[in-house]
Amino acid sequence: MTSLRRNFVALCCIFVALAVTGRAQWRRVGDRGPEPAALLAREMLAAHNEVRARVEVPPLRWSDRLAARAQDWATHLLQERQFYHRPHPIFGENLFEISGGRALPAEVVGDWASEARDYSYRANTCRGVCGHYTQVVWNNTREVGCAVASEPGREVWVCNYDPPGNWIGERPY
Repeated sequence: MTSLRRNFVALCCIFVALAVTGRAQWRRVGDRGPEPAALLAREMLAAHNEVRARVEVPPLRWSDRLAARAQDWATHLLQERQFYHRPHPIFGENLFEISGGRALPAEVVGDWASEARDYSYRANTCRGVCGHYTQVVWNNTREVGCAVASEPGREVWVCNYDPPGNWIGERPY
């Protein structure tokens, strides 16, 4: 057996072992491809709950119902080449868009969480944009569902929250 073939067989055995143990992720190097729904859910939920833990609010649960709604809106925005909040929302909603690249769930939630620098809890005021952050940490919100729609060169991310937050005059936590 040639060394090239031995290396190929060894790599195949390692990959099979990883797949059997559940440690393999089906992604091509350099191309994330479509996010498997379970992986997206796990990573988005973990990112949200990490931010929420910093301000000691209860963790969120994942909602497939909200994720399906988010997917519908993300797909709509991508197809229409638009970027705006759903009119007459019944759930809280955060949007994220990237052109010319791809984002990871932690980067998306991290972008929203970065608005914390402009939010003053003491005064319950914002020096800029804070609504994405305050929705992520809204104490009364219990469920989140998120989705991404992508095409070459553009991604649109949507998260829906139930119950919604950002009520005027109320503190997020």
